[in-house]
Amino acid sequence: MTKKYTKDHEWVQVDGDVATVGVSDFAQSQLGDVVFVELPEAGRVLEQGKEAAVVESVKAASDVYAPVSGTVIEANQALVDDPSMVNSAAEGEGWFFKIQLKDASELDGLMDESAYKAFVEESH
Repeated sequence: MTKKYTKDHEWVQVDGDVATVGVSDFAQSQLGDVVFVELPEAGRVLEQGKEAAVVESVKAASDVYAPVSGTVIEANQALVDDPSMVNSAAEGEGWFFKIQLKDASELDGLMDESAYKAFVEESH
């Protein structure tokens, strides 16, 4: 499985043609305590770089952008029920949604983990 990151601090992990999307551990640390998430419904078509979800913390509300294009096949209902999972397991059980990948070549423009870590260190 391939895991890539965006400059907006989303991650995407691909298994075959299914991409699981969430926010990075760095993003959750900047957000603070997450109190609400709004996730896309199954069947919604997402475009790379466009708003896909919303995460609200005690500090602010932030948009979550689709790191790749595709059709939503599942939202993480457990995250809706317990938004704090974004904080406790941002890059695991705290995933946001899964999409049917439209174009795998979109992954080429994203960062791998080492490049993302360097990006975070340089920009913050």
